[in-house]
This record gives sequence, structure tokens and C-alpha cells, in this order.
Amino acid sequence: MIRTVLTAATLTLAALLAQAQAQAQAPQGVPVPGPVLGSGKASAPAKAPAARPGAFREIRWDELVPKDWDPMKELKGLDLGNLSDADPRATEMLKQLRKVWDNAPANPALDGQAVRIPGYVVPLEETADGLKEFLLVPYFGACIHSPPPPANQIIHVLPQNATKMRSMDPVWISGTLVREKVDSYMGAAGYRMQAQRVEPYVERPR
Repeated sequence: MIRTVLTAATLTLAALLAQAQAQAQAPQGVPVPGPVLGSGKASAPAKAPAARPGAFREIRWDELVPKDWDPMKELKGLDLGNLSDADPRATEMLKQLRKVWDNAPANPALDGQAVRIPGYVVPLEETADGLKEFLLVPYFGACIHSPPPPANQIIHVLPQNATKMRSMDPVWISGTLVREKVDSYMGAAGYRMQAQRVEPYVERPR
């Protein structure tokens, strides 16, 4: 229903930008990659022209969002609770919000950076050898069980070698991050990475 979808999308984005766990719940035992994972405060951006094995800087999902971008601008002044499922304003609002999210700006400071980031796999192209192309998303169920997040919260990944991963498997990817808009049938990505490494997600011991 329109109200349900709109509310779920709004809560998801708010949770991401607040550096909290996503509203979509992962099955028991599966971690929820995102801003809460990693080594805490990220280091300052390194001006590395290209990725080298062992030289990837670990980043958080909130770093992919430009600090001056206000994703909730379109929702300000609207009382979503009073919009019924049949209200045409809800349909139009959701359409406008989707357009804003699909064109969400990427962070120029990360363009060309050698980075490592965790996330969930959304398959795009699979062969007998494994996945040759997929989207990386920050929370479980994105693009499959819930609306796609903003484009600056989706990375289009091209692994160096086909990888044996399944839908919603949690992974680490490492490579050079590039600002590039990629439209796919599962969602619009604001970043692309030719991944040198795709590894199963293992949380670092505290």
C-alpha cells in the first residue's frame, strides 16, 4: 500500500543518515552492515590514485552522502500520517521522492579513493562461475524486500573475478570507488567499483 511503502522508505533513509541500524531486520545471526560497523571513527581521506592490495581505507556508509545534501527536503511540511492510501498526493509525493533518491549526489571526496566497505549483495548478472555484477547496499532487504535506498547509498560492483555469493549475503568489497550513475532494474547506483576483493563479512573482534 502507498502509505506503507512511503513510511518504510522514509524510516529507512532516516535510519541510515542517523548512523543507526536499518529498519529492515536481518535474520538471527546475520550482521547488519552500515555506519555502526567497522573500527569506529574513520580515518581522514587518503589521496591514493589507485587501490593496491592491503592499502584500502575502511569507510562507513554515511561518508558516501555529501554533507550538504538534504534528502528529507521533499518531506518537510508534509503530514504523512494524514495521507490515505488512495490520496493522489501520496502517489505524487512518492514519485517525487523516488526521483530525488535516484539522483542523489555522490561525495566528490571519495572519487578515485581506494576503499573497503561492508554491505549486502543484490545480484544483477550471474553465470555458472558466479556473480559477475551486483549492487552493494547498506542494509538487509534493500532493493528486494524494501524500496531501493538513495543512489548515494548503492554501489555498482564489478568483481575482478566471478564470485560465489548469493542474494543478501553480507560481504566486504575492496577497490577504487568511482562516482558514476548506473541505472539497473534493481535500483540506481551513484557509485561504481571494479572490486579487487569480495570477501565474506566477518565482524572484527572488539
